Formats: sequence, structure tokens, C-alpha cells
Amino acid sequence: MNRVLLTTLFFLAIALNVIGQGTNKKVITSDIDNFWIAYDSIKSTQDTVKQKYFIQTLYIGKGTEGLKAFMKARDYSADLWVKLINQSPKFWSSVRPNTLAAKTKAKDIDKSIKKLKKLYPDLKEAQMYFTVGGLRSGGTIQDNKVLIGTEIATGTATTDVSDLSTETSKWLAGVFKEQSLGTIIPLNIHEYIHTQQTGKATDLLAKAVAEGSCDFITELVMGKPLQNNYLQYGKAHEQELKGKFKEEMFTNATGNWLYNGASSTTVGDLGYFMGYTISKSYYHHATNKKQAIKDIIQLNYSDEVAVENFLRKSHYYPEPINKAELVNQFQAKKPYVVKIEPLSNGDALVDAAVKEIVVTFSAPMSKGYSISLGPKGKEHFPISSITGYSEDRKTLTLKVDLKPAFDYEFILTDRGFTSTDGYPLKPYEVKFKTK
Repeated sequence: MNRVLLTTLFFLAIALNVIGQGTNKKVITSDIDNFWIAYDSIKSTQDTVKQKYFIQTLYIGKGTEGLKAFMKARDYSADLWVKLINQSPKFWSSVRPNTLAAKTKAKDIDKSIKKLKKLYPDLKEAQMYFTVGGLRSGGTIQDNKVLIGTEIATGTATTDVSDLSTETSKWLAGVFKEQSLGTIIPLNIHEYIHTQQTGKATDLLAKAVAEGSCDFITELVMGKPLQNNYLQYGKAHEQELKGKFKEEMFTNATGNWLYNGASSTTVGDLGYFMGYTISKSYYHHATNKKQAIKDIIQLNYSDEVAVENFLRKSHYYPEPINKAELVNQFQAKKPYVVKIEPLSNGDALVDAAVKEIVVTFSAPMSKGYSISLGPKGKEHFPISSITGYSEDRKTLTLKVDLKPAFDYEFILTDRGFTSTDGYPLKPYEVKFKTK
């Protein structure tokens, strides 16, 4: 074989090896660079049609599997990114260096996953995708993919959130307060552990343990306590939170505990702290620590009995727990709809000239609300706008647009309606017909 052919085969082998390594990388960061290329093109024009074209072709079109999965999971779109980029130039400018610096953490993340493998030898492979999202999540998973929104995951106390919406600004200011660029390493471990979990959690207890256990295992991997806002606040107020969590843990009322950073009056995501503390207590009381780690990671969250046995074995609540009694006590504290005016529910002779419906509640309500379509869909939804709550917050006025001889329906749900003391509304379906 001649020297030219040998040389050609040698370099071909190297090229194939590099390609193979690239496709098997655990940490994939190409979406970050693609976003900022699209961002710079968007800032070069005021033409929104061109702006959408740039984000679609330069970012979404070149996106990884991880970006596409993240878009689906969090309902991201070209329109949303263009809107956020145009509305919040201070935020994007200030967070840009950190998102780019995140790429330098790939080796540290890979080392941390190797440490996790030592603690948990049954670890399944997963890939981590660093994307730039639309300000809805710092991280989530899909199957064996860890999806990171670096615009949130790399924010710090110096990141400018002043031109974001009020709720988003409040939420991210709290998150960023305790973050540093190094926070992205434990965040990735946390999300990686989620890819190992099984079952879909239904009640608050299971959801809290599913989240908080990831923080606890992450802490074991890091070899030092995690420092974030909900863990620090939780440790300082543990006894108060412990009692409150006990009241609600067997219900599906997560509004006071999970994914509530924008609406919490103290600190959001305190359910993570509760799940972390319960998992830590389980580990502390276990004689076989390696088996305890396996138990924590392999807990089936769709099995309520298994989750409740996990809680019992944790000894976090040393006293016996009466689940049925707790659930009944919680249900009794829920606010409910007393009446609607000027009609009654089920009324078949409502005047089509009615322009407002006033809902009266059994207790003062917080500022939120959540109203969904009824079974018949949008065509039978009468509400045109929401006027707001009364001064005592016991009534809510809804603007309606009615036509004669027509059926209407809507549902006041427990997702946004909560009393001022934190209890979700008993869902209430409204149905009526105009004469």
C-alpha cells in the first residue's frame, strides 16, 4: 500500500473518531452559540418578519434534539423569543456572557456524573443539552435528555432583570440571588437524577420527594451543602413548614409548594426543601447507605403506598400519621363558591342583556384566578374580560357577552383560585342558558 493511501486512511480514521466522539458527547452546547448568532441578526433590524425568520432559521432550524424537546415541553416558539428579545434588551445583554461561559463547565459536569455513577452504579446514560430558553424553566427532562435553559441556569445577582415583566423579575431575582456560574453543575446533576426516576407523581408528597431527593443526592455528589434560596429559607423555618406540609401532603394542592416562584409571598419551591429533608432523613436512618441511595433514586412515584412507606421509614414525622383525617381536614378548609349573581347556577331563563356575573366566595381570596372552558368548548364560554375582586376579596366580577337562546358554561378551577390563607378553591362548574 503506497504512502499517500496510508496517509489518507490515517486521517480518515482520525476524522471518523472525532465524529464518533462528537455524537456521543454527554454535554451538548451548540444551541448556545446558535442562539446568539440569531440574536445579533434580530437586533440588526426592526422588521419583525425578518426577526422571526432569523430565530427560525439560525436557531430553531439548526437546533439540537434537546432544543426541540425543550420547545415542546415548555411551549417555546419563534414568536415568543422575538417578543422577549425586543422587550428585555438589558436582561439579554447582561446574561449573555454567563450563558457563553457555561460551555466551559462541560468537563466539570462530566466529572460530577462520574461521581454519581460511583454512588449509584446502576446509573443509566443520559445526554445534557444546554439551550437558551424563553424564561420558563432553568431545567427539565425528557426521557434520557437533560434540558437546560442557560438564560435562567446561569443568572446571578448581577444579572439585570429590570426590564422583565413584574412577576418574572420577582421570581428570577429570588433565584439569581443565590446563584453563581458554578450552580450549573449541581443543576445538571439534579436534572440527570430525574432521568433515572420512575412513575408519575400525583400528590404533593410524591412530587416534593421526586424534586427534593434530586437535591439531596446532588449534595452527596458535590460533597458539600447546596446553597439556594429555598433550602436556606427552609432550614430557617423548618418546624413551621413541617406542620403546614403535613396538612397538605396527601392532596394535589401544590400551589403553596412547587413551581410558584412568581406568586409566593416568601420563597418559591419550598416543596423541594421538604422533599430534600425527608430524603435526607431516610438516608440518615438507613444502616446501608448505598442501598438507601438506590431506594431514593428508584422509588416509584406513581405508587402512593410505596411513597407513603418511604415517608414512614424516613422517620421525619415520628408520630403516626392518619392520612384520611388529614385529607378530610384539608378539604374542610377549602374555600367554595357561595353564589353567582344575577343568575343561579343551572338557570335556563337568563336575560341575554346581562353584562356582568358576580361570584361570591366563602372566604377572602388571593389575587389569582383560573377559569377554564367547559366540556362544550370555546363557543360556549361567555366571559369577555375580568373586572377583578372587591375590596374585601370575597367577590369577583366577570364581564360576559351573551346571545339569546344559547347554552353557556365555564369552570372556576383550583389552579389559580386560593384563599388568602393558602387553600385552593373547590372547583365549581357554572352552567346556564339564556332565554
